[in-house]
Amino acid sequence: MEEKTTETVQTRAEEKTRPVSRKTAVIVGASSGIGRETALKLNARGYRVYNISRTPFKGERVHSLTADAAQEGEIEKAIGEIGEELGGFDLLVYSAGFSMAAPVELAKSGDYRYLFEVNYFGAIEAIRGALPYLKKRGGRIVLVGSLGGDVPIPFDGFYSSSKAALAMLAREADLELRPQGVRVSALLPGGTSTDFTYNRRVYSEEESKSYSHSVKKASAALANMEQGGMSPSLVADTIIRLAEKRNPPTVSASGGKNNFLRYLNKMLPERVTDYFVRKKFNQR
Repeated sequence: MEEKTTETVQTRAEEKTRPVSRKTAVIVGASSGIGRETALKLNARGYRVYNISRTPFKGERVHSLTADAAQEGEIEKAIGEIGEELGGFDLLVYSAGFSMAAPVELAKSGDYRYLFEVNYFGAIEAIRGALPYLKKRGGRIVLVGSLGGDVPIPFDGFYSSSKAALAMLAREADLELRPQGVRVSALLPGGTSTDFTYNRRVYSEEESKSYSHSVKKASAALANMEQGGMSPSLVADTIIRLAEKRNPPTVSASGGKNNFLRYLNKMLPERVTDYFVRKKFNQR
């Protein structure tokens, strides 16, 4: 409900003072959640915005192409079509994501491989496809990661691992691409109130077996944390600040509280962090 209020009230107010801009943004995963809010806000700032996702963007202000991040070549092809049409663009935001609550011991290969295809390998495809066009304009890349890439989440380990890999990808890619005028950043939101919570693949009691009680407790705690967390509108604001900052950090969290938590996690011994994580997610 919060997302709808933000979209209708805030974007209408922004449109009244919309600046003139010819910049173009391509967002992978703008059909909902953080990606959708980012698309609306960029559009209100004068950007021409393209969405690439399995589900089309609802609304006329964003151009939408259909592609599946889990299918090799589809994202790169769609980005190429946009790039060839425009000759270049200024910003790539990768916001596609998939999450699953499952025990490492019992997780199905098809599930965790699909997760990495969407969360990590799709991002690599997007970057590779976008670079010829971003280089022409000294463009920016923002990868939407997760604070879960810094701090482990019980039974959401595959998601956390993919987001940790995404953050390192941003650091490494920025080292390579900075001399060519392209900057790369990873943004790590904490819990954010979107439908992503309800689309999580939670393993059933039959699938989880002896872990089922722990999986239920951990996934319920995670859902509560997300739905009581930041609005996607605030996360979108951080993405745009990163995209427009002259010298952006390669990895940062969204919001003062999450940046403090990230700093605290680096300072504390891992055993201390893990203790608090167990308590937070109702684990022994």
